[in-house]
Amino acid sequence: MAWATRTHNRQPSVSGINASSHRTHLLAMADKSTAQKSVKIAAGAVVCVESEIRGDVTIGPRTVVHPKARIIADAGPIVIGEGNLIEEQALIINSYPENITPDSESEPKTMTIGTNNVFEVGCVSQALKIGDNNVIESKADVGRNVILTSGCIIGAFCQVNTCEVIPENTVIFGSGCMRRVQTERPQPQTLQLDFLMKILPNYHHLKKTVKASHTTS
Repeated sequence: MAWATRTHNRQPSVSGINASSHRTHLLAMADKSTAQKSVKIAAGAVVCVESEIRGDVTIGPRTVVHPKARIIADAGPIVIGEGNLIEEQALIINSYPENITPDSESEPKTMTIGTNNVFEVGCVSQALKIGDNNVIESKADVGRNVILTSGCIIGAFCQVNTCEVIPENTVIFGSGCMRRVQTERPQPQTLQLDFLMKILPNYHHLKKTVKASHTTS
């Protein structure tokens, strides 16, 4: 089974020791320039009010955002598709690269996240393009210049900050961030999403659904 790959070594790598300070640095940069813009939440999405969402963010139907998750659109919009699971303390941030000021980039870059992706507890994702059926495991860190295609698993505590396109069905795991290609992509978390969509509203207040505004050409 494809999900068996998620039992690989979860020991933190040496490079992962500074992950907490890296997260703090990213949020500090975002605090300096993020303006309050409309957050658009599609009907059928479950977004807990204890989550933090800032900037121009669009959340698709059947996406679940847990309490304490953070979605920060600083350097440009974030568009999240259908059926994604964003767990506690996960950080999805469209931030400016280091040593780049907001005024030096003329065009804001949109971060696009496809369908049926899982962002596990405490992970950090800055990737501007993520396809479908990917899993970023707990405490993993994916950099701004990484493109995740589809069916990939970034293992717990792994840091991927290269400038590359990760091929489909790639698994990155272990303290050495080893790689292999699996034959099947991770299965969508349909049952878990259904369960969370029923349970979370019983224990948490939800952000209101806000439709995206349409402009006529």
